[in-house]
Amino acid sequence: MSDHYHVVLHINAAQADAWTLRNWVRLEEVAAEWRTRLIDICWFMLMLNESIARQANQEDGCTGRFWEGRFKSQALLDERALTACMAYVDMNPIRDKMADTPETSDHTSIQRRISAARDGKQPQQLFSFVDNPREPMPVGLPFQLQDYLELVDWSGRCLREDKRGAIDEQLPPILERLQINPRYWLYLNRNFESRFKSLVGAAHSVRSACERLGKRWVQGIRDCKRYLSPPITS
Repeated sequence: MSDHYHVVLHINAAQADAWTLRNWVRLEEVAAEWRTRLIDICWFMLMLNESIARQANQEDGCTGRFWEGRFKSQALLDERALTACMAYVDMNPIRDKMADTPETSDHTSIQRRISAARDGKQPQQLFSFVDNPREPMPVGLPFQLQDYLELVDWSGRCLREDKRGAIDEQLPPILERLQINPRYWLYLNRNFESRFKSLVGAAHSVRSACERLGKRWVQGIRDCKRYLSPPITS
């Protein structure tokens, strides 16, 4: 975007633990430090933001602080939270009227995915879609690529000013599988970042995370229960 950016990260702790410096026993402490950094979002953001700031200051011919403040992060605890956050990020240029369609949204993952999908591929720089959850589940996003592309396209059309509040009868199947109310989905597409804080997911996912972290309560759990928890069936 013009004054900020969003990034959805996946931490592969198993791959980081397996990383080593072969034949360099004396550097094992260095290897251990780097394994820690490989799964440290704060370190990643420090490196990324510092390089952006240096480049921007060089282009502007100035020095000093570039970023307004520290980055904000949210832990995505389940499929609903992951899908909602990804779509929120991919829809950013459309919401801010910087683009009319997902395929014309510059600097977005969805644009890269659409471009690659036209050749029957997935971009190597991005985490791949590996279909819906199953056993054994391969590493990747637990959705079908076609489902996600249809979901973002449907969301973009419904978020247009002349379509506000209108719900198309042809709902993407991914919403049904995730059991997300279409109206709630459109609300999430506009307000994901402002409605949720540190932990995002179905209410039971948030409660489980709180127990593991030793937290008694988390801000935003009511919205998690309303917008991201599956309906209770008898």
